[in-house]
Amino acid sequence: MKFIIAFLIVMLFIMIGEWVSSLTHAYIPSVFVTAVLFMIGFWTIVPKNVVETASFGSNFSAICLGLTLVNLGTLMSLKELLQQWRAVCIALLGIVGTLTLTLTIGTWIFNWHTVVAAVPPLTGGLVAALLMTTGLKAQGINYLVALPVSMFVFHSLVGYPLTSWLLKKEGKRLVNEFNSLPASQKNSVAKLSNDDDFQSKHFFQLPQQYRTSSFILVKVALVALLSNLVATTIHPFININVNVICLVFGVIAHQLGFLESHALNKAGVYDWLIYGLLAYIFSQLSITTPRQMGTIVVQIIVLIALGLLGMFIASSLLAKPFKMTWQMAYACSLTCLFGFPTDYILTSEVSREMAHNKEEENYLLAHMMPKMLVGGFATVSIASIIIASIFLKLL
Repeated sequence: MKFIIAFLIVMLFIMIGEWVSSLTHAYIPSVFVTAVLFMIGFWTIVPKNVVETASFGSNFSAICLGLTLVNLGTLMSLKELLQQWRAVCIALLGIVGTLTLTLTIGTWIFNWHTVVAAVPPLTGGLVAALLMTTGLKAQGINYLVALPVSMFVFHSLVGYPLTSWLLKKEGKRLVNEFNSLPASQKNSVAKLSNDDDFQSKHFFQLPQQYRTSSFILVKVALVALLSNLVATTIHPFININVNVICLVFGVIAHQLGFLESHALNKAGVYDWLIYGLLAYIFSQLSITTPRQMGTIVVQIIVLIALGLLGMFIASSLLAKPFKMTWQMAYACSLTCLFGFPTDYILTSEVSREMAHNKEEENYLLAHMMPKMLVGGFATVSIASIIIASIFLKLL
């Protein structure tokens, strides 16, 4: 019975987050609410292992991550992926802005070790937080272990609603832009949104009755497995994060016609996998305590303020040269706070809430989603690992 109770608690927290997001029209993102519920729950009566007990442990999260990243590749084309170089530049230069202020003004206010331990999660979200926590434990610097995860918790509480607000501003502009388009262009968008392309015809000429959910999952799993094998094989020569390879291989498999668009959605398991991945991410909050938060809250708040200010300055200065609004540019930079799947969920929520019909929603997704995803991968999947590795050597 405890397994069902644990599962009920996890899904209840996620459900409340979704309801609040819907009631507030995405001004309060679901992931923000769910994160707060998990944190309060861990501090009170919810068992620390509730997520693992609900069967959303590390093994399941690894499966979720690989499959969902491959699925994301089916939402983009190679041409579209390469076109997002501006988003990559904005996101990475936003990190430079953060590092500049925190490592100068921040080290004037706090000691060097505090800043070095806290800043990586501010530029790389959960990935950097986990790397720093593991590294600090390995070096025996136990008094700083709570700092990276605490930073992740606090900047998430700021980053989620701030990013949602920026995307809503951009979404409103895009809705007006869409409504000003000629009828012919609107029809093109509608046709594109209804186009059920890539039905695996290049590889399999199977009748419809054989294109089952399990058939789609087998194909997605094969691409994820190939991505992991390639990452392992080239690791001694080129250290490319396996998450990036999963995304790229998903794009290639989709372009070749091996995978359908929105593959996991068509298999009917996408929401389930996302819920599992989110639950695992929020389970990391179990290592924090109110006392730990109270002792370092001032340090964290000041460093977050400096980091976000540096990011804002860099994004605002670069927005016009890179042909973006400052809202979109800043949102791209903010993806370093959380990465996937939060960037996907926030963008999807805002697009759904701001649009009045499916055509508008697809127009918003087409303009915002690639920038957010690519920005998140550039920061969280690549830059965060490099920054955390360097900062661990600076302790």
